[in-house]
Amino acid sequence: MAKVKYGPARRRRKKRLLRLAKGYYGDRSKQYQQARRTVARAFVYAYRDRRAKKRTFRRLWIARINAACRNSGMKYSQFINGLKRAKINLDRKVLAELAVKDRQVFNKLIEIARR
Repeated sequence: MAKVKYGPARRRRKKRLLRLAKGYYGDRSKQYQQARRTVARAFVYAYRDRRAKKRTFRRLWIARINAACRNSGMKYSQFINGLKRAKINLDRKVLAELAVKDRQVFNKLIEIARR
């Protein structure tokens, strides 16, 4: 009887990895060794960028809030400080949404922060 070295298991493992590499350029999606390296690198990028995404969005929200505050003649830092003193706990994501979508409510927050 022939000696089998991980026959079905190996095939399943390779197929799973090649499925992950689907859409990659050239041999990176066809050859197992190339695909293995590329997928490993892709997982590293994905892990890193899931964390970077949080920082990027926070910067975007702050820029939007700052722009809306400046239109009303107030600095971002003064606005945030005023909200903290008024005991209004809204995160920057919500404040940015209000600044973009609902100017009236945002202007009321600015008035509260001014006092």
